[in-house]
Amino acid sequence: QLQLVESGGGLVQPGGSLRLSCAASGFTLDYYAIGWFRQAPGKEREGVSCISSRTTYYADSVKGRFTISRDNAKNTVYLQMNSLKPEDTAVYFCARAAWCITPIQARFYDYWGQGTQVTVSS
Repeated sequence: QLQLVESGGGLVQPGGSLRLSCAASGFTLDYYAIGWFRQAPGKEREGVSCISSRTTYYADSVKGRFTISRDNAKNTVYLQMNSLKPEDTAVYFCARAAWCITPIQARFYDYWGQGTQVTVSS
């Protein structure tokens, strides 16, 4: 059964860090791209980052602060988030696509995780 499961969200103070994980099952990560999206209350879903076997991409809003990586042996993608800001507060989702298309658009992603909440607040 194809599944994506996010974990690692939580409450962190401004300037802090979190590492999100996206564990994939039912397919081999090597052949696909994984994207991270976020959605804050009342806002549209925003593409944050994506990674494929050939490339990585970051939205301008997170460039220099977030790092995406993958461990094919564990079939898992990570999103290291540093220097977090209150405006990073959102539910974060990972999703699967055939490749990274930029800018990141949700319509190219076929399977989604359930999301993990990230709250940045003092």
